Amino acid sequence: MKSITTIVKGTFSALAIFAITQCTASANASGGDEKTFIVGPQTADCTGVAPMKCLQVKETQSGSWTNFYTNIEGFTYEPGYEYVLKVKTEKIENPPMDGSSIKYTLVKQVSKTKK
Repeated sequence: MKSITTIVKGTFSALAIFAITQCTASANASGGDEKTFIVGPQTADCTGVAPMKCLQVKETQSGSWTNFYTNIEGFTYEPGYEYVLKVKTEKIENPPMDGSSIKYTLVKQVSKTKK
């Protein structure tokens, strides 16, 4: 009887440790990366699913401006200002056909400069 109790306790402990490590691994896998974006003071005409206005974004000061077709959750753009943002990126498992496969979330607004 004592050996069955020991086996059950050992099995339960092993399963608990396995479950905890799996939860941690999943959280880290979907945690995403952090990037720094420089957002320009003007939007530009662009075409996604339909004609729209795109933010102008670059990742380095010396980089070139590129159209940013999606939004940054938590960020409110105001024309005439250049922003430096810390942004978290997360891969979207099953993105819509006409949508981005990456979700962008504002972590911190580093600066906002009138241009």
